[in-house]
Amino acid sequence: MKNNVGDKIKKGINKIFNSELFIIIIGLVLFFKAIIFYQLTIYISESVNVELIAKTFIFSMLMVAWLFLLKNRARFVCGLIMDLLISSIMFADNLYYNYSASFISVAQISNLQYSEQISASIGELLQLAHILYFIDIVIILAMLIFKIIKLEKIKEWKWKTAAVYVVIMIVVFGTTIPSYVHAAEEYKYNKNMQLELGTLYSFHYLDVKSIVNMRKNIKYKSKDEVMNAYNNLKNTYNEKYAEDVYGFNDIAKDKNVIVLQLESFQNYLYDKKINGKEITPNLNKFLKENIYIKNMMSQSYTTTADSEHSTFSSLYPLENGMAFAQYSGNKYDDFFGEFDNAGFYTIYMHGNYGSFWNRTNVYGNMNVDEIDFLDKFDQEKSTYINEWLSDESLFNQAIDKLNNAEKPFFANIVTASSHTAFDLPGLENKYDYVDIDVGKYKGTYFGDYLESMNYTDKQFGTFIQRLKDTGLYDNTVILLFGDHYGVQMHNYEMLEFIEQNEHQYNNVDTEINYINVLCGIRIPGCEHKEIEKIVSKLDIKPTLCKICGVEDGVSLGANIFGDKDFVCLNNGIIVTENYYYNGKWHYRSNGEEVDTQNIDAKLKEKLEYYVDCMNEELTISNSMILNNLLAK
Repeated sequence: MKNNVGDKIKKGINKIFNSELFIIIIGLVLFFKAIIFYQLTIYISESVNVELIAKTFIFSMLMVAWLFLLKNRARFVCGLIMDLLISSIMFADNLYYNYSASFISVAQISNLQYSEQISASIGELLQLAHILYFIDIVIILAMLIFKIIKLEKIKEWKWKTAAVYVVIMIVVFGTTIPSYVHAAEEYKYNKNMQLELGTLYSFHYLDVKSIVNMRKNIKYKSKDEVMNAYNNLKNTYNEKYAEDVYGFNDIAKDKNVIVLQLESFQNYLYDKKINGKEITPNLNKFLKENIYIKNMMSQSYTTTADSEHSTFSSLYPLENGMAFAQYSGNKYDDFFGEFDNAGFYTIYMHGNYGSFWNRTNVYGNMNVDEIDFLDKFDQEKSTYINEWLSDESLFNQAIDKLNNAEKPFFANIVTASSHTAFDLPGLENKYDYVDIDVGKYKGTYFGDYLESMNYTDKQFGTFIQRLKDTGLYDNTVILLFGDHYGVQMHNYEMLEFIEQNEHQYNNVDTEINYINVLCGIRIPGCEHKEIEKIVSKLDIKPTLCKICGVEDGVSLGANIFGDKDFVCLNNGIIVTENYYYNGKWHYRSNGEEVDTQNIDAKLKEKLEYYVDCMNEELTISNSMILNNLLAK
């Protein structure tokens, strides 16, 4: 009796896998996987939009409709391959989203050589739910291995049925899908909105299309065209916004300048304690004595290279290091060139290999008098973390180099020790260097993050003290900032820690926390101030030029000490004092969406102005970079 039941079940399974029903099942499986994907990414803290569910269902069924043209064996093999391919894309997108709150572009294939940045934190990025992307494939393969499924060779192919399905597919595709794609295409800089409006499939289609037509789609194709657009935009800003509210122009003329980029330092660390001890006591002291810039936004969701690009060029990064990897020969009005022209001795220091993110070529293409990568530091006096120069060694040897440099100098120093996965590998006993007890977070990714920030803070304190001991401190402008986020956007321990000290975060708070990096500046002779306005990395170059009396060239950023009231990110996000735009406007006070059809006309006009400016800034920046227009 049991055998009869087993045989009937086996026969039923075979009937399904050898019939057209298998195609429907594959379509439904891909549909449900896409819903899981949305819930794990852009809808991580809310329910998936009903409209997106409907669009995804149509896409999923249309994606498999062509399988009706195949006979059962070919249909089965192609269906399984299709399932595996799309599932792999979802998994890769999900993994990358956990890493950078963004999705993978085909343009990033050339960046696989730098994949250790992601692989270092792979354990934190993986989730148990990721099994769902592949579990059906594993089950089907197991059924094949144990001969539960046996593919039959049909004698008669139902070509009429196949033809009907294909006609339906063509009609639905021709009348429905283009509208989804067009809606997504309106948000060319915002991947999340492309995905939300057009599904995962539209997003990847538009991504491939944009790469294929990248140069063709550039709006400004000549230097004259782009400079006219740039000058018109800057003239509008000059008329609308005051350029120097505090009277800081030329206040630091002929002073030395140190631009210090701190790996992974987010702003929520400022003045925070854990188990009674300050996490970053030396940075807290520095910012309380000097100018604390509370709302510095990072243009890029991803790499240190993008942060460097934003800072030295005052242009938007393309995406995930692409400007460094693919456009290293570009010319910019970078801050090294501006300060070199003004008579400063220019220095770049980073305790990593020059080949990493193609920095040898990037900085070798600029007017930098001294470029110090790992090989330029004294190996016998050095310790290493992640196989790179430790912050202790970097800061100690940087002081010697600065003390012996021509004056005035302009130095850009990039740290590396507080890099993911934040476990400080290379130190014999990291607790000889870490002064905090992270308590219940010990051994977690977030706990390691706090410890690595504390380590770098301790080395920063020594760096400042040695600047004072050598007499450099009193005559030096020091601008410091975090390069990008440290911990993933929705990390539970991080949000729990922040909410112990602040209000309950809404979705907008969470997204802004992710891009809000630590920042402050010491200007000799200036008293402590707290700058509340929203600023960005693009503002660093024009600010330094203004306070140091150096002539600036092309900069899409604005003076931090002016009163421009919004900033943009390269992924189509806008941040203002009261509003946040990620494809839709939200109130920062409560995270709720702004009903733009029923608000005051002046406010509506203002919000539309911000979006127009963002689109123009990004268009100008991309035109300049992709066609290297500043070199022409």
